[in-house]
Formats: sequence, C-alpha cells, structure tokens
Amino acid sequence: MSQPYSGPYGVPQQAQGQQPNGPQYPGAPQQVASPPVGYPVDGATSAAAPASKSRRAYPTQQYDFTASAAPAEAPQMYTGAPVAGAPYGAQDQQFFTPAGAAPVQQAQAPVGYGQPAQAMGYPQDPNQQFQAAPIYGANAPITPGYGPTNPPPAQQPQSPGMAGMTQQFGHMGIQGAMPTAGRVTNNIFPVDLMTQPPIPAELDAPPPTINLPPNTALTPSEHANCPPEYMRSTLNAVPQTSSLLKKSKLPFALTIRPYITLHDEDAPVPVIPDTVIARCRRCRTYINPFAIFIEGGNRWRCQMCNLTNDVPQSFDWDPVENKQLDRWQRAELNYSVVDFIAPKDYMVRPPQPLVYLFLIDVSMPAVQSGLVATTARTILESLDRIPNVDKRTRIGFMAVDSALHYFSIVPGQAEPNMLVISDLDEPFLPQPDDLLVNLHECREGVDTLLSKMHDMFGGNTSTGNAMGPALRAAHKLASPIGGKIVCLMASLPNLGVGALKPREDPKLLGTAKETGLLQAQNSFYKSFAVECSKSQVSVDMFLFASGYQDVASLSCLPRFTGGQTFYYPSWSASRTEDAVKFAHELSEFVSAEIQLETVMRVRATSGLRMSAFYGNFFARSSDLLAFPAMPRDQGYCIEVAIDENMTKSTVCFQTAVLHSTCKGERRIRVLTLCLPVTQNLSEVYASADQVAIATLYANKAVERTLDSGLNDARETLFKTLVELLQVFKKELTTSNIGAATPLQFTHNLRLLPLLILALTKHTGLRKTTQIPTDMRSAALALLSSLPGAHLIPYIHPRFYSLHTMPEEAGLPGAEGIVMPPTMNLNSQFFEPHGLYLIGDGQQLFLWVGRAAVPQLIQDVFGLPDITGVRVGKATLPVLENQFSQRINAIIGKIRESKDGSLYYPHLYIVREDGEPALKAWALSMLAEDRTDGAAGYQQWLMQLKDKVNA
Repeated sequence: MSQPYSGPYGVPQQAQGQQPNGPQYPGAPQQVASPPVGYPVDGATSAAAPASKSRRAYPTQQYDFTASAAPAEAPQMYTGAPVAGAPYGAQDQQFFTPAGAAPVQQAQAPVGYGQPAQAMGYPQDPNQQFQAAPIYGANAPITPGYGPTNPPPAQQPQSPGMAGMTQQFGHMGIQGAMPTAGRVTNNIFPVDLMTQPPIPAELDAPPPTINLPPNTALTPSEHANCPPEYMRSTLNAVPQTSSLLKKSKLPFALTIRPYITLHDEDAPVPVIPDTVIARCRRCRTYINPFAIFIEGGNRWRCQMCNLTNDVPQSFDWDPVENKQLDRWQRAELNYSVVDFIAPKDYMVRPPQPLVYLFLIDVSMPAVQSGLVATTARTILESLDRIPNVDKRTRIGFMAVDSALHYFSIVPGQAEPNMLVISDLDEPFLPQPDDLLVNLHECREGVDTLLSKMHDMFGGNTSTGNAMGPALRAAHKLASPIGGKIVCLMASLPNLGVGALKPREDPKLLGTAKETGLLQAQNSFYKSFAVECSKSQVSVDMFLFASGYQDVASLSCLPRFTGGQTFYYPSWSASRTEDAVKFAHELSEFVSAEIQLETVMRVRATSGLRMSAFYGNFFARSSDLLAFPAMPRDQGYCIEVAIDENMTKSTVCFQTAVLHSTCKGERRIRVLTLCLPVTQNLSEVYASADQVAIATLYANKAVERTLDSGLNDARETLFKTLVELLQVFKKELTTSNIGAATPLQFTHNLRLLPLLILALTKHTGLRKTTQIPTDMRSAALALLSSLPGAHLIPYIHPRFYSLHTMPEEAGLPGAEGIVMPPTMNLNSQFFEPHGLYLIGDGQQLFLWVGRAAVPQLIQDVFGLPDITGVRVGKATLPVLENQFSQRINAIIGKIRESKDGSLYYPHLYIVREDGEPALKAWALSMLAEDRTDGAAGYQQWLMQLKDKVNA
C-alpha cells in the first residue's frame, strides 16, 4: 500500500517548480505544464494552488505509463475567462457595439491550477459573478400616505452605454417605446455561443431583474413582488402588444409553485387571521401591494380591471387588541405571498380531515419482493409524522390480490377484523363503519394490523391483481369525505375493471409506433380520474414491478387528480439501498403538509388571458384548476395570451389557491407578481428568463410527445430554438448577413440552447431503442410535474469534481453544507485518477477513475485499492477522515428534503474500468457529449448555425 501523502486534496504534488510538502506516492505521475484555459482533452492535465499542510492530496496529473512519453499538445478549445466583478452574464462575452466599432476586449482572469471547472471560465468563488441580488419591484421610498400620490423621485441614472444602445436600435424599427418614467431597463449583451462556453453556475443565478417604475408598490417593502421561487415569468418585461410578442417568438408563461417546502415552518409566510379580505367586486382580485388607495384611503382601485372598491370597515381595526390598526403594517400591503384565513362564506362544508387510504398489493410478487413487509413497517414507523394536530386524521387499509381484503378497526379494540370480498364485478363495502377510522382513536388497532400484515399474507400464492375493482371500492369508501388513495403495486393489474395486458414490444422502441406505448391502453384510468376529482379524491401510485407494469396507463390517475407517480424498477427489499429509498420517500410522502379540496385560479391585468395549463390537476373550467390534494413538490405552467394592447406601464398576475390545511383551517394563499410593460424588443429579450422558458418547453414537449410522438417533440424543440436565434440575429444584431456571422444570443439566454439539447437527450425524449417504455413514461411524468428548481437539475444534471474540490466544500457554511463548483457536462473533464459526482435529483453516480490512487480509495471506501470497489447501487461508508465525511455531507445535502423534494436518489458507484452498461448510463448524463447517436454541444451549435444562416 502506498505511503500516505500529506499535501492538500485535489492539488498536484508539485506545482510550477515548487517542492512537495510530503513524500510522493510511488509511481506518481510526473508534473506537466497546465493547459490553456478551455476544454481539456484526454491526457491534458492541470496544476493547482500551492499545497497547505493540513490535508492530504490526491494527484491531479495523469499517470505517465511510459518513461519516454511526451506531453500531449494543447487542444483547440474555448477561450475566455470571467472578469471579476463583471455584471451577471456579461463575463465571457463581447459587448454589443455599434457597427464598425472594435469589440471591447475583456481582461482574462489568471488561469487556475488544477481546477477543471476553472479551465472553463468558472471562477474560484462561485458567487463572484453574481454579486448583485435581484430587485423585485424597484420601489422608491415614499412618505406615509394612501397610495403613490407623491411625485416620483428623480429619474435613476442609466447604466453605462444605455443611451448609445438605444440609438443603435433606432434604425431597427424599435421606436416609440413606452415612457419608462425613471425606470431602469435591462440591456442585451450578445454572446457568441460558438466561442463562449456555457457556465453551469448561471442556472442557479437569479432571473433578469424586474425593473418597475418608482412608486409602483404601495410601500417600499422588499417583499412587495413575488419571489421567483413561488412564481416567475418567462418574460420579466411584457410586450405591449400581441404583435410584438409574436415577433419575438418568445413564449409568455408563468411557472407557479404555491408551496416551496414540505412543511410550513421551513418557509413561513405571513398569515392574516382577522378574516377581513378586501377583493375587487368585478374581477375578484385580492388587495395586494400594487393596489391604489384613493379618496383619502376610503376606497381602492383594482390594478387589474381599474374598478374602484370600498375599503372594508374593519380593514384598519385590530379585533384582538380592540384598537385602531396601522394600515401600512397589514401583511397583504407589504408582502406578495400571504395566507388569508378564510371566513365561512368560502366553505361549502367544514374543512375536510386528512384521509389516507392505502391499497396494498399482497399478491405473490409483492410478498416475495418484500413490498408488503417494507410498506407495513414504514407506515407503522411514520404514523407519528402524519399531520394530525386536530386529531381528525383518518386512515384505512385494503389488501389486494385476486380478492379485496378490508380491515375493520374498532376503537378500543387491539385486534382488527379482515373481511374478504371476492366479487370483483360489483365490489361493495362489507360494512359502512370502521373501515376508514380516526387515527388517534384507533391507534392501537392500526399498530396491530401493520405489525401483523406481513404474517397474514406471507404464504400467499395468488398472482392476481384486482387493483381496478379495489380503486372503485376505495372511491366508494373515501368519496363522502375526500382524501388520498395510495396504491402500492408490484405487479400488473390483471383482473376486473382496469385490467391491463403486457404490450411492450422491443421492436417498436425508437420508432413512430412507440408513441402508442406511451398512452393509456384502458380508458378506465382517465374516466375514473374524473370521478375521483369530483369527489375530492386524489390517487397516488407507487409502482414496483420487476417486469412491465404499464406506467403510461397507471400514471393517468395521478395526472388528473393532483397526485404523484413513484416508479421503482426491479425493486427488492433484499437490497438495503432499495428498501431505504422507498422507506424514506413513503415516510416523507405521508408526513408532508398537503393542501386538501383545493382550487387554483390565476388572474391578470385586463387584456391578458390564461390560455394553456400544464401539470397534474383537473381543469374544471377555462381558468379554474382543481386539486383534490395539492402536493408541495410539484409545479405548474400556465401560458399567457395578449388579447388587447397594454395601456399601463405595468401588468400584474395574481395566483389564488383556496384550500383546506391539514390542521382543519380554510385558507387562501395569494401570490402577486408585477411586471413592467415595454415596446422595446431588445428589452423583451434582455428580460427573458431561460430557466422559466426551459421549464415551459419541457411541459410542452411532454404534451407534444403524447399527442404527436417523440420525433415531433424533438423537432419542435429544435425549430423553436432556431426561430429565437433567427429573430435575435435579424432584429437585434447589426451584422446579420452572411454565413460567417457568429451564432449570437443574448447573455441571459446563453444556456437555453444547452438546456434544449439536454432535454432532447433526456430519458423521456431521447431517440434510442434502449429505454424501456415504463422508464420513459415515468420520466415524462416527472418532466410534466417537477417544479423548475428540481426540473432544471433533472434535465441538466450537476457535475462535481470531488478530488479537486475547494477546502470549504462539504463543510457547514452560512446556508448549510457548502457544495463544490459545478462543471460542464463533458467527459473531457474526467481525469483517470479523479473522483466525480453526477446527479439529476433522481440518481447519483460516483465516478471512480481507473487510475485512482490507493489513498483516495482508502479514504473514500475504506479499501486498499480500486479492485475491491464494487459497482452498482451502494451505500457510501462514513469513515474516520475528513474527506469521507465531506463527501457524505455533500451527498446528504443533495438528498435532504428541505427544498421541498420527496425524492431520495440512489447512489451508484461507477468505475471507469467497470461494468459497460452502468458506465454508459452515467455517461448519458453528460449532455455536452455525443451519446447514443445524438449530437454533442458543438455539433448542436453547428446545426443551429446552419439553420439560422440558411
């Protein structure tokens, strides 16, 4: 075994002529010159900063296997490094200059030593290029008073070059812009996509600034405009006319996530308890920070429809203290995200209790896989986590094989009774009571049932699965109250209504006929979903089959009832990793504070209309979305149409979510977003949000796939991107003639081509014959339901170099565990001695280079060398060394649920010289590579350039 090395992690043993701080490993590679800034190639190496004496080091050079080997020549690659302190998105780019003027030369930052991401132009400090926080509503301070009656402050100074840029666009027909009234506007900074590398860290940057005119909001509160975590627009400057929107080719939509955490205490919002709710009489908008008080504060004007409304008499009265209230302290006038306690006239019945009805597959495949035992144990251990503050939560259980097994649990009795119904054509409830019971009153019986469930069915030899009849029976049981039906299945439903047949044909994969396999084969699942939605019943699916399970059909129920689909291919409780993942996700699922009997509506300024909706819900009307239960880890997209020209300098959107909480309260969550209006095409592009656009395109691609096929969805994404680039070239660049023109795009959309490429290569849309139908259907379900914060990493995975990560990575920081810098998804960053982590939120791959030194293997795995490292699903040991603890902390940070995610990604160990299939799966995450016949990033840009210049 090699002798330990006492230098720092991730730096070379010898840097630029310096002597190492400790003895070298025997056979360690020779020092070579670091390459120029850019993409490294195989064999290229990098140097690192001088070593500190407090940590070990793993060599970052390539092994020199021949004594006479000469250093490889530096490859041609991207150039340009970010400038410290440069504005967001403007680092690695050439500023827009008048025709004929010389481009502004950017100063280059010093080349880093030994950091692959640094070679791509990523700064050592990941926060370096994002120094300025976003301003949501540029509200100037105002004196106390009712509304913006004071004169606006002096016009804010324009950013350098703004006047010149405005003149440049004059000859492009972009004249007559609306007066900005002192409003600062966003500017475009063209970027040459062919020469400027994408910087993955920009995906975590805030969206373009929302520049509102001064005094737009009632108060100077920094919380007056909606944070992007809750609601964000694809355009942070709204075109004044539909013709300008059509000309831009940009989509206009909202991405909405009403709840950003699984529990209220993780992200509290102001609660207005007095039930005094001021709403517009015509459009029903809730009063918000952008309303206007008139007539001495006795009336207010709705900013949506301009109607004048009376202020409620109790609006300025504190019923608790029984005294006059300072109006300007009311939360709804200072915060864009608030919860109203709803009065009785917002209820058609008392708030329903939380109801969980579990349908558990107990057929032989389920018993043999360990599903029954693991499910029962997990629910038993999670009973205390289920929200039950008001002691009204109800729970019930049904076991399903070729018959239906009900369990009667009587309060005060420890032993439950099992009732078996074999009639699948007309299933009925054997008794009206004691099947769906109060959890608090019947806790002893519930504990007993879950403790004995595995023994009850341990010898079951039935292979039947009557889940369809079980769903109907469960609906009869739950519909008088509402609630959640949770199905856990390890086999394909094959008996009674809703029976499914194996239909997967490997010959159809990758062909036009594959689309049929992605659609439901039985109409029962769509029609039954509508019945459930009307009865305030949602359905969630946990699917575990070792073979084909028809996820495409079964996922229809969650899609139209506001539920979720969890897919566990080839699951077995005998593998610890499988059991832990399922137990964690089911426990988090039942403990989340969901919203019950929910409806959501989005209102907007007159002239705007909500035109299309995407997500898991049932549309009751043209603009009312129904959720029997609204999960907290999902997001929704809504497209907006401009029916009339905008006459104001701003527009507003307001999302209202009327719901019952798990605590027995009826509430309305209100989100309000205000955006400026512009006639300037350049400002529309400069204010476009690439994350929101990619989220919308993912949802539209799923819909296109199910309607027209995978090929059409991929082609539509490509054509849409070409149109955007063509508009930018024609309208917003001065040199737009000739094939030699660079492929330019605005800096704030520079990662959109990469995101679209990654989306077309995603498991849900990739052109291949190797992806099973169930796996593709599960991926499509995630693409259409994940919120943007989780969807973007799912499309564009995070890639970290662990052996060269900064010394603070993996240690506690101001915002929890500090993460390493993200790298470009390119296999050229792999070094044979390196250790890397790739993750998309659903799975993690720990890549071990074939030449990893023994000390690294010892510190991470506790093994003497790489030959002992087993590949596949694994649990990484926590060893008595800092490097092991830091890596485990990073993995734990990715898996934690504080960001509102239920998912617990598997960890796969991948050796560079290991199993080819696992290696290929990990490499498929690298969107910038050529994989499975799909173009790499450079080839993709060439294809785009050819189409744009055609």
